[in-house]
Amino acid sequence: MNPPHIMVLGIGCILFRDEGFGVRVVQKLQAQYDFPDHVSLIDGGVLGVNLLGVMSEADYLIVVDAIRHKGAPGDVYRLEKSQIPDRIRAKNSLHQIDFLEALTLCQALDKVPETVIVGVEPEDIDTLSIELSPVVLRQVEPVMAMVLSELEHLGVCCQKRSQARVPCNPLEDYPH
Repeated sequence: MNPPHIMVLGIGCILFRDEGFGVRVVQKLQAQYDFPDHVSLIDGGVLGVNLLGVMSEADYLIVVDAIRHKGAPGDVYRLEKSQIPDRIRAKNSLHQIDFLEALTLCQALDKVPETVIVGVEPEDIDTLSIELSPVVLRQVEPVMAMVLSELEHLGVCCQKRSQARVPCNPLEDYPH
């Protein structure tokens, strides 16, 4: 019997400051850790509904994103089960609309992955910049630890690399 497929999905637009938080966390996880074959790390960008096919392949889905939740910039969140539909009423970007609709559409395929969303309250999602704000940048490591904890809870052992992978594109390993 094959182990369950676990997907870590970073979403957001890396061109708008803190909006790219989820993608940056996934990029850093990819650069620093080795994962078993049944764990996929996906840069979902702002693909939204286009992620439906990929998401429906997962048994467990860990989403990393910038989350507007009326907290202070840098606040870290973990949302699951009944907390996720509440986010549908509080959408703050087009990718959140599309992502949540894709998650809902998984029901039509009879393949809804067990989902947890982890992320950080952004400070700035409007400024055109590839750099995270300092308050949000400080939360990259804690959110990475949250993702690794979620994976550990699912029985996944991740191996930290002795040396980070050197990316082909220097922006792929951001933040340092």
